[in-house]
Parts: sequence; structure tokens; C-alpha cells
Amino acid sequence: MLAEGRDLYRPNQLMKKLARHAKSVILLAIVVAVIYAIESRDTNESGGLVEAAQRKALPEVTIRDLAGTSWRLSDHRGQVLLLNFWATWCPPCREETPGLVRLSKSYPQSALTVIGLSMDDGRPSVVRQFVSSYKIPYPVSMPGDNFALASLAHALPTTLLIDKEGRVAKTYVGATSEKVFRADVDALLREDVGE
Repeated sequence: MLAEGRDLYRPNQLMKKLARHAKSVILLAIVVAVIYAIESRDTNESGGLVEAAQRKALPEVTIRDLAGTSWRLSDHRGQVLLLNFWATWCPPCREETPGLVRLSKSYPQSALTVIGLSMDDGRPSVVRQFVSSYKIPYPVSMPGDNFALASLAHALPTTLLIDKEGRVAKTYVGATSEKVFRADVDALLREDVGE
């Protein structure tokens, strides 16, 4: 009888050990994910700008913002642009947004334009609520998956830094700090058109 009882007890001990190990594995996965998120921000910083001669021009795009106003890429030649692909449900997007808001307010509109491209599938009211909550002063659009530039965003957030001639100078994947954006925007603003 004692031997039988021991056999019944062992599976319970085994299950407890497995549960402890599963918790350890989950905790390790969370730590790795946090480190990856922090490191991805650093890789955006170290990438540098694409050399002017190697930059590729974006195709002409026209979108409507949430207010129904038309926005065309070609209307912004001579300015530096940040095209930010994001979604309301994306935690790194929410982390990055305050820095983009501050950035957009700190430069004259003739120098820098930020535009938010919401990749949300839902109703515009959800995006409008996000815009209101974060006090986003720049245009925000919901262009949809068939948007000509949507294929450039393999993850959210993805931000394209566009030079004064409408060419991609840098692509940021993942949440990026205001400091990194600012350094790269300043470098592009110092460039002469035609470089």
C-alpha cells in the first residue's frame, strides 16, 4: 500500500516541478523581450542616415487625414518628413508618441512635418480618441492596408525619415526615442537640397 501511495505522489511532485520551470521560462522570455525592446531602440540610433546618393525616392502619395483634408507628399518638398506607421493597440507606439508630439511642436512647420499613419482596422472614432488623448498636433490618417506605402511597415511602429527631396534617409523599426529622431532630423535640415 505504501508503494502504491508513493507512485501516486510522484506525478504531483513532477507537476509542481514542471510548473516552477514553466514560470522560470516565462520570466526569462519576458526579460529577453524587454532587453530586445531596449536594444531595438539603440539599433535605430546606431544605423545612421543613408548616403544621399543611395536614397530612394518615395512614390507620390495622397491621403486624407481624419478631418478629411488632403495631404500630398509632393507638397512638402523642401521639408524633412517623419511618416510614422502606428496603431492604437500597439504599446511601443504609445511609448513613442509623446516624443513625436514634442518633436513636431519644436520645429517650424516649414522645416519638419510629422504625419501619423494609423494602421488600425477599426473605426476612426478609436483613432480620434487616441489623437485627443495624446494631444497629437500633426495630421493623422487611416490609409488602410492597400495604401501604397503600407508594405514599408513590416512592424509597428515603423517611421520613415524623408529628406527635403522626398527620399528615404532612414527607416526606424520599433519605438524610437525623441533624441534619436531629433539628431537625424537636425542632420537632414543641415543638408543642402541636391546633396
